[in-house]
Amino acid sequence: MADGEMGPKAKFHSMMEGTREDWMAIGQAGAAYRAEHGDRLMAHLRLLADDSGGFAVTRLEHSLQTATRAHRDGRDEEYVVCALMHDIGDILSPSSHAEVGATLMRPYVSEANHWMMDKHGIFQGYYFFHHIGLDRDMREQFRGHPHFEHCAQFCHLYDQNSFDPDYRSMSLDDFEPMLRRVVAAPKQSIYRRAAE
Repeated sequence: MADGEMGPKAKFHSMMEGTREDWMAIGQAGAAYRAEHGDRLMAHLRLLADDSGGFAVTRLEHSLQTATRAHRDGRDEEYVVCALMHDIGDILSPSSHAEVGATLMRPYVSEANHWMMDKHGIFQGYYFFHHIGLDRDMREQFRGHPHFEHCAQFCHLYDQNSFDPDYRSMSLDDFEPMLRRVVAAPKQSIYRRAAE
């Protein structure tokens, strides 16, 4: 139901005035919007097809290659979806793209996969930072972290080598059901009761 259509709405003008009935109305109205979350993620992934950022493939193709390599290597669905989503922040926040993608996926993925997404920008720097005057060993600040190798392996096996215009990737449509399953329900959220 679109915002302007009939339906239950809260009556308060300040949260201090809110009642349980107001919050039930908000929850009911928000359910349809939350159900469309996968649609919005797919639409944003499609935007990655509009830019290559100077690479040999578009940002979408890079994401598809990364996810395809992980899928063909037998990684579980959550990991594959993280591989697909790892650079979704490129357009909205180029200076913190890894963190944006990690934040989007945090409610739906394991701590290891969230950390991998959050830190992959620094770990990917191992392959090119020295060419642009940065420290390629910047990732060493995390040496000893329980997820260090998980992230290093993601970058080495799937991310740094996924700029190949001749690679035959799976399509975004192939990944859509996986994405929708992974984001269907949060594993962790401040809005989720502990018993859920």
